[in-house]
Amino acid sequence: MASEKLVNLQEEVTCPICLELLTEPLTLDCGHSFCQICLTANSKESVAGQEEERKCPVCRISYESGKLRPNWHLANIVQRVREVKLSLEDQEKHLCVHHGEKLLLFCEEDGKVICWLCERSQKHRGHSTFLIEEVAQDYQKKLQAALERLKQEQQEAEALESDFREQIAAWKSQTQYERQNVEAEFKKLRAILDSEERKELQKLKAEQTAILCTMANSENELIQQSQFVRSLISDIEHRLQGSTVQMLQDVNDILKRSKTLTLEKPKSVPKEQRSVFRAPDLRDILRVFNELRHVQRYWVHMTLSHTTGNRNIAISADRRQVTYVFKGQGQNPCWKEVYEDYGVLGSPVITSGRHYWEVDVSKKRAWILGVYGEKHAQFNTKLPLKADGNHQNVYPRYQPKNGYWVIGLNHDSVYNAFDESSSSDPMILTLSLSVPPRHIGIFLDYSAGTLLFLNVTNHGFLIYKFSSCSFSKKTFPYFNPLTCKVPMSLCPPSS
Repeated sequence: MASEKLVNLQEEVTCPICLELLTEPLTLDCGHSFCQICLTANSKESVAGQEEERKCPVCRISYESGKLRPNWHLANIVQRVREVKLSLEDQEKHLCVHHGEKLLLFCEEDGKVICWLCERSQKHRGHSTFLIEEVAQDYQKKLQAALERLKQEQQEAEALESDFREQIAAWKSQTQYERQNVEAEFKKLRAILDSEERKELQKLKAEQTAILCTMANSENELIQQSQFVRSLISDIEHRLQGSTVQMLQDVNDILKRSKTLTLEKPKSVPKEQRSVFRAPDLRDILRVFNELRHVQRYWVHMTLSHTTGNRNIAISADRRQVTYVFKGQGQNPCWKEVYEDYGVLGSPVITSGRHYWEVDVSKKRAWILGVYGEKHAQFNTKLPLKADGNHQNVYPRYQPKNGYWVIGLNHDSVYNAFDESSSSDPMILTLSLSVPPRHIGIFLDYSAGTLLFLNVTNHGFLIYKFSSCSFSKKTFPYFNPLTCKVPMSLCPPSS
């Protein structure tokens, strides 16, 4: 009833021109009222700038524009109509859409605001219901906690986005640097290496495209996550700023979404170790160098772990360098007649796959490198040693049947490989190297049963290859500095 009266009253205070409630009403002598701005605009259109009498837009009775005065009484009535209209609209928001009753109760199971008739209906019968005032503060706290968590998640999402953009920039910088390096090196050998240069650049471009594509997809996922978080935050903020009914309506759903939200970190891009390109002098050298770069993809982080307990061996704090340090044999009067093994085993243990590592032997006069297999003879610590200190008499242990696949340097310039032999002594092969190695690369392919020793100093030329090896279930990298006091060190990747 009150609504019908309001509609009738609203029609009486509606401008016939704009059909909205009157604004700054002006009443003509004929009794019709209009918004000041509507009447002024209508008069200008009808007269078109001429000084003539104006006519009422409703009844067409003439009026003088100079005698128009604001109708303040009517303006006050319009203002009261506006207030009543807003009040009724606000009350309708708090009425049940099914029964027209006031929304005074909150159903905890359904997370909805209901009226007393809804509480007695089949839909809500047996549910836990509370007065809105009883639960409003508790749910406000829950929403506030959810909002704080989401804001924290948003900060983490933005941090992830920032870090990922830095990764993208780093990858771009790295690939750009390598591109320039490749172009500069190939320019020196353009006549021979034009085709090789194109292959290298195409591979680099493909790698860059693939990586950046992956990163771009991951970045889009992060952006979508961030947008979802912002959407939830906006929804909760809107609820907290609105009325209690608006805050509680379907509150369980948004709380559930906020609780179950979990940021997914982007897939990390594998940072495969890549060697810096150095231009060789000849086509054959380039072929060898490419083979070296291929095996360097399997570079593993190696450390020194197991020792024989020899007091004359010192291992650095980072476990990447071993040095012979003579400290004598204490009370052992026969130490000159005994050869102490200065070997050190590396970690990780090799049980499968392909593995590559490099050892710095610069300035060393003697050393032995390779791998040792656990299933073979025990890791001997002592063998007879001649008084002259020559290492030749310790070589019988270094052969594959005893679990050793090694090469060595003796007397500063004699390089040997110790291969299988039918006798108790190994087959000692003297190796001819045009360039003395300062860095030696070791590549083990467990399933293929091969072990390569590469002269990294000479672009990766092969020093020696063991084939058809029966590696043990646990195979260890082996390092022996012998009695040369210059340290031998594990090289970091791409050194």
